[in-house]
Amino acid sequence: MLPVGWLLLISVAAGFVGAMSGMGGGIILIPALTLAGMDIKHAIAASIVSVIATSSGAAAAYVRDRITNLKVGMFLEMFTMLGAITGASITLVMSPRPLFIAFGVVLLLVWGAMFMQRHEVWKPAEKVDRFSSWLELKGCYFDQAAGHDIHYQGTRAYLGGPMMFGAGLIAGLLGIGAGALKVLVLDMGMHLPPKVSTTTSNLIIGVTALAGTSVYLAAGLIEPGLAAPIILGVGLGALLGTFVLVRLSNMAVRHFFLVVLLILGAEMVIRGIWGSL
Repeated sequence: MLPVGWLLLISVAAGFVGAMSGMGGGIILIPALTLAGMDIKHAIAASIVSVIATSSGAAAAYVRDRITNLKVGMFLEMFTMLGAITGASITLVMSPRPLFIAFGVVLLLVWGAMFMQRHEVWKPAEKVDRFSSWLELKGCYFDQAAGHDIHYQGTRAYLGGPMMFGAGLIAGLLGIGAGALKVLVLDMGMHLPPKVSTTTSNLIIGVTALAGTSVYLAAGLIEPGLAAPIILGVGLGALLGTFVLVRLSNMAVRHFFLVVLLILGAEMVIRGIWGSL
């Protein structure tokens, strides 16, 4: 098992990446813990606990800065919680490794689609469906990088809900937060600004992870002695990530997300192939 010092350092890095990209810290934690000899299911359980810390540390700062859209987050959390409980229950009875490759391939395909659009500047939605208007998913925040208020309106909420159930399913199944999928749903699916997508994803991730953690806790897969340093490190890293993110432009946030998405997709494919040998 990794020494506490190294575990803290890895956790801080995981929290920073999770806050900056809108994902949980499992992209770094799970490979490190499994390479250290931990069983994959225990690593997933430890990772999903860290996701709660990432979300708590980052979401509080983003809500304070009024970037997070609480209405969007609360609406979509219902679907991600159901998905997380379902995914965690599946993990208890079967190995998730066959899904790593499929998930990684999907992320790489999505990365390709977003990479082709990396230079496009976000613009407010021109048309809003009735359901999204009824939910009042509009918002406004002051962008420090742009120097003015950004007004926006969320759209296609009727697609966002079912898609978030799938993201929650992956989160509970693999213990990674599935922030990549959540950000994509918010950004490309519901047409929210990149900063709002990232910050709202952080809020949703914590509630999703909490639902999945309840399943792993009941199964006895969460070790308190391991979870404590991970939560501390991830929380510190998340606060650092929020401090940096609010000072970046929407384009910079999107580019950072693309880099992390590419790494996550490649990692999942490699781990899936390696684990199946």
